[in-house]
Amino acid sequence: MSTVALAVTDGMLHFELSLAYEVFGTHPTGAADPWYSFVVCGPGAVRAGRFLLEPDHGLDRLRHAGTVIVPGWADVDVDPPAGLVDAVRAAHEAGARVASLCTGAFVLAAAGLLDGKRATTHWAHTRDLAARFPQVEVDPDVLYVDNGSVLTSAGKAAAMDLCLHLVRLDHGSSIANTVARRLVVPPHRDGGQAQFVTTPVPAPDNHPLAELFPWVMERLDHPLTVEDLARQARMSSRNLGRHFRSVTGTTPLQWLLTQRIRHAQELLETTDDSIDAIAAATGMGTATTLRRHFNRTVGVPPDTYRRTFRSRTRPAPEGLSRPEERMGDRGDVFRPVPA
Repeated sequence: MSTVALAVTDGMLHFELSLAYEVFGTHPTGAADPWYSFVVCGPGAVRAGRFLLEPDHGLDRLRHAGTVIVPGWADVDVDPPAGLVDAVRAAHEAGARVASLCTGAFVLAAAGLLDGKRATTHWAHTRDLAARFPQVEVDPDVLYVDNGSVLTSAGKAAAMDLCLHLVRLDHGSSIANTVARRLVVPPHRDGGQAQFVTTPVPAPDNHPLAELFPWVMERLDHPLTVEDLARQARMSSRNLGRHFRSVTGTTPLQWLLTQRIRHAQELLETTDDSIDAIAAATGMGTATTLRRHFNRTVGVPPDTYRRTFRSRTRPAPEGLSRPEERMGDRGDVFRPVPA
């Protein structure tokens, strides 16, 4: 997955173009080498809104990439160019992981990559996608969908969520959080989170849970319950659930479990603590409980996750293959938790 190719033609949305470059084209401070090799592939000079883009290579170069990013398609009523569709299909057949941002899902659907698969796009265009491509299972309520070698995201901010998800798959949670901090965006929102919530990225002081979130994050080693959270927020459990759904798009317990798993990932990547110690530090109680939730959420046991991502910064013992070869297709292994 070391080469990320951005597939562009006239009519792409410039926000998604620049977003992909910011995530994959800029080496974050502290990240292990090598970072991604980022290239832009198109049929020639490309017009994206008021911007003119000069690609590095032609569309035929897509089939040599590890990951192909298809940005948003501005006019979904117009069929995407056949050359773009063919090149994206050929890249996937050659083994590339293909991800669409926003309405780029229409390109993937035209290429047949979404047939029989669950997919999403910007909520305003999910009905159009479902009507034009009935063989696609369109989910209008999620931020992104990971099918392994084919991924789709909803619009704008959700495209950032998907890009950070890809970084997390390739480089681990700690590096993904580093990228998120540089871009001043939330480090993780699950793909199964609802597209439209009242306050997707709440400001520090403008919602009822503003003081609760940091309180919980400082106490992840405690066996917190919904009643504990409700008591701290000075509201009933039912009222807490309503506010959680409004602010985060998910339930208090699912949000809490996500924070515990992400903290466990960072500890596995950055410390030599035992699984028992990490279970205690994340409020999971026992190694057995941590392994069960971690395996179900991330797709692999904690020990396997540690070996994979610690090897990015430490030389592998002689005789061992690369992490990609030991684990197979990481896109099929790591997956977001459904809300």
